[in-house]
Parts: sequence; C-alpha cells; structure tokens
Amino acid sequence: MLGFLKEPVVVTAKINVSLVALTVLGLISRLWGLCYPRAVVFDEVYYGQFVSLYMKRIFFVDDSGPPFGHMLLALGGYLGGFDGNFLWNRIGAEYSMNVPVWSLRLLPALAGALCVPLAYQILVELHFSHCAALGAALLILLENSLITQSRFMLLESILIFFILLAVLSYLKFYNLQKHSAFSGSWWFWLLLTGVACSCAVGVKYMGLFTYMLLLATAGLHFWHMIGDQNLSNVSLLCHFLARGVALIIIPLGLYLSFFYVHLALLYRSGPHDQIMTSAFQASLEGGLARITQGQPLEVAYGSQITLRNVLGKPMQCWLHSHTNTYPIRYENGRGSSHQQQVTCYPFKDVNNWWIVKDPGMKGVVLSSGFCPVPSKSNLFIIGNPSEQRLCLHDVAAPLSPHSQEVSCYIDYNISMPAQNLWRVEIVNRESDTDVWKTILSEVRFVHVNTSAVLKASGVIGASLPEWGYRQLEVVGEKLSKGYHQSMVWNVEEHRYGKSQEQKEREVELHSPTQMDISKNLSFMAKFTELQWKILTLKNEDTEHKYSSSALDWITMDTNIAYWLHPTSGAQIHLLGNVATWASANAAALAYLCLSLWYLLRRRRKIYDIPEDAWQLWMSAGGICGGGWAVNYLPFFLMEKTLFLYHYLPAVTFQILLIPVVLQHLSDHLCRSVLLKSMFSALLVAWFSWVYFVYCTFSPLSYGQPALSPSELRALRWRDTWNILIRKQ
Repeated sequence: MLGFLKEPVVVTAKINVSLVALTVLGLISRLWGLCYPRAVVFDEVYYGQFVSLYMKRIFFVDDSGPPFGHMLLALGGYLGGFDGNFLWNRIGAEYSMNVPVWSLRLLPALAGALCVPLAYQILVELHFSHCAALGAALLILLENSLITQSRFMLLESILIFFILLAVLSYLKFYNLQKHSAFSGSWWFWLLLTGVACSCAVGVKYMGLFTYMLLLATAGLHFWHMIGDQNLSNVSLLCHFLARGVALIIIPLGLYLSFFYVHLALLYRSGPHDQIMTSAFQASLEGGLARITQGQPLEVAYGSQITLRNVLGKPMQCWLHSHTNTYPIRYENGRGSSHQQQVTCYPFKDVNNWWIVKDPGMKGVVLSSGFCPVPSKSNLFIIGNPSEQRLCLHDVAAPLSPHSQEVSCYIDYNISMPAQNLWRVEIVNRESDTDVWKTILSEVRFVHVNTSAVLKASGVIGASLPEWGYRQLEVVGEKLSKGYHQSMVWNVEEHRYGKSQEQKEREVELHSPTQMDISKNLSFMAKFTELQWKILTLKNEDTEHKYSSSALDWITMDTNIAYWLHPTSGAQIHLLGNVATWASANAAALAYLCLSLWYLLRRRRKIYDIPEDAWQLWMSAGGICGGGWAVNYLPFFLMEKTLFLYHYLPAVTFQILLIPVVLQHLSDHLCRSVLLKSMFSALLVAWFSWVYFVYCTFSPLSYGQPALSPSELRALRWRDTWNILIRKQ
C-alpha cells in the first residue's frame, strides 16, 4: 500500500533562464536606492494626500480617475505602518520619520520591474524569435522615462503593468484557442485578460484605450471563428458567452468592487463632502450625519427646513434670506422690487431656515393631524424665524435680466396669493404618491402663477455685488423641457415646528428632535453619484510650467523636472532614452510604409512574403502599432492639461514595435549572408548607442550622483529641455 514511498518523489520544471535574468535585472533597476530622495517628488505631493486620507478613513473624491490605483498606493502605506500624519504641501519637502518611503514606493517599482519580463513574453506569444523578445525586454529595461516613473509613488507604472498583463493574457488565450479550447489554462488566461483590463481601467481611465483595443481584437477573432465550418452553432454560442462573461461581465463586476472597497474604507466625513448630495453626506460618519441624526423623515406642513441646492459646485449653498432689501436701482439703471433679498448662501446660518405652510391654514406649526407634503402640492415657503413669504415678482433679476427676481416680503393683509404660492415637485419620485422626504427627495419649486422655477443661478454664474454681500443670486426661470441641477433642491436639516411665537421658534432651531431616521444610501446609489462626480467634476485647468502638447511627445521636445536637491546639483527629470524614442518613431514609420507597400503589391497579386509571415506582420502591428495609436491619438481631442508622462503607455507599445520591424527586415529583406552580417553589426552598434544614452542620463533618472553645472549643461541636448543649473 505504501510502496510508492520506496521511490523518491521527483519534480521537474522548465526554467527560462533569460526570463528569470530579465526579471532580476528589472527589479535591480527599479528597486535600487528606492528611498532616495527622502523627499516629496513631483506628483507624490498629490497622491500622498489621498494615501493619508485612506489611512485616516476620510472620504475624498479625485476627479482624475477611479480609486483602484489610489488603494494600491495606500496598501503600500498600510504595509509600512503609515499613520497618515504628514503634510503634503510642497514638492521637495523632507519626509518625516513616520513616513515609510520605501513601502510607499514599492508597488509602483515592482510593477515597473515586471514590465520587463512581460515585454519579453508578449513578443514570444506573438511568435517572434527569442532574440527579438530579448531585445524588447532590454529596451524596456533601459528606458529612462519608465525607470523614473516607476521609482516613485505614481500610477503610470502600475497602469502600464496591467495593460501589458492584459495583452499577454489575451495572446496566451488566443494561442491556446486551436488546440486547448475550454481547457483550464484557456479559461485562466481568458479570465486574467478581463481582470487585468478591469484593473487597468481602475487605475486610470487611460486603461480604457487598451481595453477597447483588446475587445475589438477579440471581436475580430470571433468574427473569423464564425466562418469556421468545423465549429457547430452550440460551440460558437459557448465561445461567445465565455468571452462576454470574461471580457465584459467580470471586468464590470470587478470595477464595481473597487468602488465598494473604496466606500467601505472611507466612511468618515472629510473636506470633499460638500460636492456630494446631502443624502451621501448623511451616510458618512461625522459632518452632516452628526447634525441630521434623529431628524424626522417626512416633510409636513409646519416643518422647519433648510434647502440645499443639489448642484453643489463650485460650492454648496443654501436658500437664504436676510433683512437687507434690493437697491431701488441697480448700477445699470434698472429698477428692482426693493423688497427683502433672497440669495443662496454657502455657509450654515439661522437665516437659511424656512417654514413649509399650508395655504389653507393660518398657523405655521405642525398641525395636530400630521399631514406630509405629497408631490405637486401647493404651499407657502416662509422665512424663519420671521414670517416673510418667498415671492416671485415680474421684475428682472439683478444679474440675470432674462429671469425674474426672487424676494421675501411681509404680508400686510394684502391678498396677493399668486405671488407667494409655490408648487413642490419631487424630481426623483418613484410614484405619484411619494411624499416629500428629508435629504432623500430632490425637489424643484414652481411658481404657480408664472410657472417659473426657483433656480440658484449664482451657482453657475457670478455673485451679487457688495449690497448683496457677495452671496449667490437666486432667480425664477421659465420651466423648459429639461432642467439644470441648479433648479433642484433638497431638505438638509429638518424639524417639526411647535411654536407660533417668533422667539420660541428661534429656540426650537437649537433644540434636537427625538425622532429617528435611517438615511443610509444603497451601494449602487452611492456608486452612481460618486462615479458621476468623478466624470463631471473637473478642476480648472491651468497652464503648468511643465505641461506640453501631444506633438511635443513624439520628438521629446519636453521634459519634467521632478526633484531638485536643495543644495547640490542632484536632480531627477522625466526624460526618455533619446535613442530608443527615435528608433521607435523610425520603426512606426517603417511599419506603416512597408504595410502600405505590401497591401498595394498584394492587390496586384504580388506576394513578397509568405502568407504566415504576412499574418504575423499584421497581428504584431495590430497589437503594438494599434496599442501605440489608441493610447496616443485620443490626446489630440482632450481639453486638459497634458504632461509627458501621459505618453508613457503609448511609447511602451511603440518600443515593442522596434524588434518586430527589425526581425522582419532581417528575415525578409536581408537575403544574402553579407547583408545579414552587416545588419547584425548595425544592430550591435545601435544597441550600444541605446545603452550609452541610458548611462548618460541615468544621473537624471536616479537623482545620483550629483552633477556639476558643466555636466548638466552637457546633458541639455535640446534647447527646449529645462535642466536646472544653480548659479554659482
């Protein structure tokens, strides 16, 4: 029974020594001296703030993209024991001892190091030679810009890693298609493709470009499968469903999971709350949740409320009225109603409170027969603690003459109900029977007589002059088919009024209510709101000293100074390997010209290369050339501040195209022994040039050793490069 123990257990394994060596070299090049400099380097000042917020579980919104990349950086801080206590206020600031610099920079460095063996494997899976694959890996290894970007707490190296992993996984899956369909390894690589694509998109939305490329490639390959008569309809359906689940459903689910973890971690209120809705803010610990805890849910006649504008940008504001009146005449000579001003005020104040009044009742307190306000109900909105009613006049607004002025006035027993009567409409109601709810309901107020809608026009325009205390304008605007969020409001603070007397109502505003309410949003509601904010909330793009255009990237006419030593000449710059970038441009041009030449010749039934070589040429171009195009050309359509590091994913694909073109030239154009020998000699000289440029600019990639002013001037190969030289 135990006879098998008589023989030794032997495990054999194939080890690709080249792959192992490339991995080790990649790790050395990216991890060496990782803690240097022990100071904030360029965008570490930006990402470090988010890491600190993760450590403290404080909610934030970053309009640059999804949260997965930030969470990976925060994971490095967590593993290093970072407590989040560091002031990320300037580039070059020395890190305090509680900041685990090595740990924070580790994951980007590992990702950058692993790009080297990934490049090797991609060329192998494209069916190119070992020498071509080795050349691709060495070019990635010696690329100065990739080294610099991967050695700091930045996201581009992580993005490129997941992009290359997605490409490699799909190629491995595709190569298993003919002989091992639906096998374990086939499923593994297909699923890994979807996971890697989702991770790439989760790091930065730039990952969408490669994801779309792989989806298009998968669609093209499936289209060819449809023409295969050896595959049954059932088999085709299974292939289609497998690709749909692995490349669409799973990536979508994984993308949602990034936000789920993000929101689960960041449960505390923070400085970014104000751009979110009141319902979202109330779901966070502290902040608004502390104020609104125990509020009644349903708004009723007699309720005392504050009304927050839903738009929330560029700043949050509440419907507000103070005792000052509009000037009799404005600066341009137009007249006003000279009644009490109504504005949108960006701070909490007692004059933000209003009372919901039933038009058929005399009192302003909660009626004995509790009556919640349904959608499309008519009501008065009365300033609290005074009793001025919200009113709309047929008078031009101060800053928006095409709209009507909104004011408050005291009713001196003058019967003007049409001027004071408003209809509340619940915008996000699920049915016509829904009632107005605290925080959850988004409502608009329609003036019954004119059908104008109450709008915080100042949120998207200018603020009032000095006579309006620079507060934001509120107007009545004619209702159109669509509506802007500046027309939508929600109740933020709410209590049931019990006192008719003004002084007693003032006391009520500072007295907590005893009714409880659960205002927790579902995950999908929070995800939808946060995703929308990320996509639409854009900071004002300002010209940056190191910003550049997409055209500057190809010829590397620009650089970015990442760090400068405070006393010596040591500095770090984002600069590419000039030899590699020039070769990549030449390879892309050669590929395009050769492809057009072959296509024209094939149209004339002239076949210069075998069919299998043609298919290999086109597939490699689709991945490498296509990867460069989809990651580069979209930047010409973007209206945002651009930097050289945006080009790194594209140039990575372009670098992979170099050995593709070189092997093609060697195999099909150098047909004599003499030409092959000369071509090999040129390759050695060319690669020596690449290595020479790498060594020359290494001090600017690693920040050490410090160079003298004369040595720095010698490195300014182009007049457009901003190499920093201290005055002696």
